Amino acid sequence: MERHVLESLLAGDDEASVRALADLRDGATYRVEDRAQPAGRHAGVFTRRLQRMRAHGLEPLGLERAVRLIREHGRPVRTGQIDAADRTWTTLLFLTEGGSALVACAGRPLPLVVREPPLHENGRQTQPSSDPMNPSKSSR
Repeated sequence: MERHVLESLLAGDDEASVRALADLRDGATYRVEDRAQPAGRHAGVFTRRLQRMRAHGLEPLGLERAVRLIREHGRPVRTGQIDAADRTWTTLLFLTEGGSALVACAGRPLPLVVREPPLHENGRQTQPSSDPMNPSKSSR
């Protein structure tokens, strides 16, 4: 997908879209997947990721709204990602199957930006074991 096309899709006034458009215009890298996946699969995965992030004390920008909109859309969606040029923020994109419209987007700081690890029940800090948005990535 060409940059100007993606910019035109980010015309919404929600905070995640506004941030994504600003990052894109500021030289962010981006990618959009060619294949679409069932909306229910994405909604389930990102519901679990939202719960995991909240358990780590993080509140992703617009993810709860994105999950709701993906469920309401009910048809396959393509995903994409915009990474800010300064590598401090990433935005997840959910597009219609043909890529002609934005279904939803959500943003979060990249893991290296999160400085303080979460507290355990005993009040001691622990090192995060993984990126809460992508549990398959282990930290080093």
